[in-house]
Amino acid sequence: MPRITPNLWFDTLGEEAAEFYVSVFPNSRIKRTLYYGEAGPRPAGTVLTVDFELDGQEYTAINGGPEFTFDEAISLLINCADQEEVDHYWQRLGEGGQEGPCGWLKDKYGLSWQIAPVVLTELLEDEDEERSQRVMSAMLGMKKIDIAALYEAADRA
Repeated sequence: MPRITPNLWFDTLGEEAAEFYVSVFPNSRIKRTLYYGEAGPRPAGTVLTVDFELDGQEYTAINGGPEFTFDEAISLLINCADQEEVDHYWQRLGEGGQEGPCGWLKDKYGLSWQIAPVVLTELLEDEDEERSQRVMSAMLGMKKIDIAALYEAADRA
């Protein structure tokens, strides 16, 4: 089966972004950095691509120029085990970024992340439709997801 590697397009900050992401996630590392040569189109010696892993998932950051930027049409979902993980990733990835609704944020490089506890999906899939809808309503009013508040909404009669 072919391996799929997301490529993240940056103007010039691909190496900085890769180093930041590696510092946020456990079991992560920079694998390889390639540089532009004399053929360009950027000055020889500047970073072309950075291959990195975030907890086993491979990515490539490419310094391709200012032509393309990130938007919310693509995001990276982090399935968090508990509130501690939600808080960690929200705080670290949000540094210099922008908070959005429902567990979404943009990091300082403009990349969108969804930081969601796995219990959110479980609560939204609850067989009790009213309970599920109370959770949905609660989540829609949140920026960072608050697990205790989700349960409080779910159990409200």
